[in-house]
Amino acid sequence: MSGHNKWSKVKNVKGKEDAKRASAFTKISRMIMVAVREGGGDPDYNSSLKMAIEKAKAENMPNDNIHRAIKKGLGDLDGQEFTNIVYEGYGPEGVAVIVSCLSDNKNRTAANVRHYFDKYHGNLGTTGSVMFQFDFKGILVTDDEGKDEDEVMMAALEAGAEDVRHEDGSFMILTDPTQFAAVNDALVEAGYNFSVAQTGYLPKNTVTIQDPENIKHMETLIDIMEDDDDVQDVYTNWEQE
Repeated sequence: MSGHNKWSKVKNVKGKEDAKRASAFTKISRMIMVAVREGGGDPDYNSSLKMAIEKAKAENMPNDNIHRAIKKGLGDLDGQEFTNIVYEGYGPEGVAVIVSCLSDNKNRTAANVRHYFDKYHGNLGTTGSVMFQFDFKGILVTDDEGKDEDEVMMAALEAGAEDVRHEDGSFMILTDPTQFAAVNDALVEAGYNFSVAQTGYLPKNTVTIQDPENIKHMETLIDIMEDDDDVQDVYTNWEQE
């Protein structure tokens, strides 16, 4: 079950710089608020909230921030209403792009995302235009320091995971999205810590970009989208060198 760890090539799993930490916390707070409003404030009975809290912990988000977001979701504090929106499009040289957003203003978010695509040699697509090129999975990433590959694989499979991939100093554990919370809980109970703990889109196949200028455009497109507070995650099938 070992294989090419596409996540490490198409998604940045390194810790965010301090300059971006506040933005990361803002995005996660929105995720927590939406999860609470949709399923209640108890993570034991709300898998979406449990996942959002795990992501917050992976980003070293302070407990006070987490509790404040939960209170906003419950209506104990004033909070905005956010909606999940997913955009699909293409970057330079046909790179497939999925943009996952939480927005309190659909018109603003749509206009911004379209502008980003247009400005950096891409184009916004229609629903379903690139989604078929990805699998939606639960994704857990842990470093491989001091860990035996066979032991990690056995623990993950016993917890209910579908696959384990080892590459570039980390293990990527994949689950069915509906089993993500259960697998995560079992592995945390077994002593594992994760730098990534979320559901997300994993490309079925990856592509490369040939033109150096288009590589710059693609990098800038991803950066500017991730800097937008409405954008939660950007997924591509671009395999970076």
